[in-house]
Amino acid sequence: MHLWRPCLAFCLFAAFAADGAVVYKWTDADGVVHFSDQPVPGAEKIVTSSSTSNGIGGATTRPGNAAQIVAPPSALAYSEFAVESPAKEQVFFNDEIIPIRLALSPGLKPNQTITWHLNGKQLDDQPPTTVSFTLQSLTRGTYVIAATITDTVTGESKTSDSVTFYMRQPSELDNQHRTR
Repeated sequence: MHLWRPCLAFCLFAAFAADGAVVYKWTDADGVVHFSDQPVPGAEKIVTSSSTSNGIGGATTRPGNAAQIVAPPSALAYSEFAVESPAKEQVFFNDEIIPIRLALSPGLKPNQTITWHLNGKQLDDQPPTTVSFTLQSLTRGTYVIAATITDTVTGESKTSDSVTFYMRQPSELDNQHRTR
């Protein structure tokens, strides 16, 4: 038995498979273009290759001939997008007013809206461009606040990291509450 034949077959297989990728491209009902490595019904199959030559039969692939997949720039590309106030793990007492503020740079674009979520529920009493407001009369407990920016043209959305803060009641043992 000649061992060089299986080795030759393996090398030829490896030459065809090296550096190749298959990507599927499709447009949804809203006109948004999607890319995936998984087949989707109706998707266009795109074969990409990063090599300049496959080494078989002298065929070459020049960089300009290969399918180029470039994701469109995100409409929600912000250099800063975070809940700035309250601070993480901040504690408030009694009926303190809680300042809520979003650090956003550059500023909100005209076709974008902000929605705020407190403990997972949308706050409906804030205008869609509000970057700061206050919360009042929260009961004792743990709260989580986050903001979501949505581009009304593309439908793309991005949510900030959540910030957890606490509302506490003063201790009955506190000096200012002791009766003499």
